[in-house]
Amino acid sequence: MPVPAPESSPIPPDIAALSFEDALAELERIVRQLEEGRGKLDDAIASYERGTALKRHCEAKLREAQAKIDRITVTADGSFGTEPARID
Repeated sequence: MPVPAPESSPIPPDIAALSFEDALAELERIVRQLEEGRGKLDDAIASYERGTALKRHCEAKLREAQAKIDRITVTADGSFGTEPARID
C-alpha cells in the first residue's frame, strides 16, 4: 500500500489547533533534537514526520496571514495581481 506524500496528508488535529508561534516553537525543538542525534531511529522518524506536519501548518498559517493583507489588483492589460494592503 503506497504511503501518501507528506504534502497531501492531512495535518493532525492537535497540530492544526496550534497557533503559529506554538507550532514554530515545537518545530524548532524537534530540529534541535534531530540535529543532536538524540533518541532512537524510530523516535527520530516519528519526530521528522511530526516536524513535517508542523512545517506545513506554519506555512499554511503564513499563507492565511498574507492573504488577509494582500489586495487584489487589476493591471492596465486586464490581468490580476496582488499588492500589499495599505494599513493606515
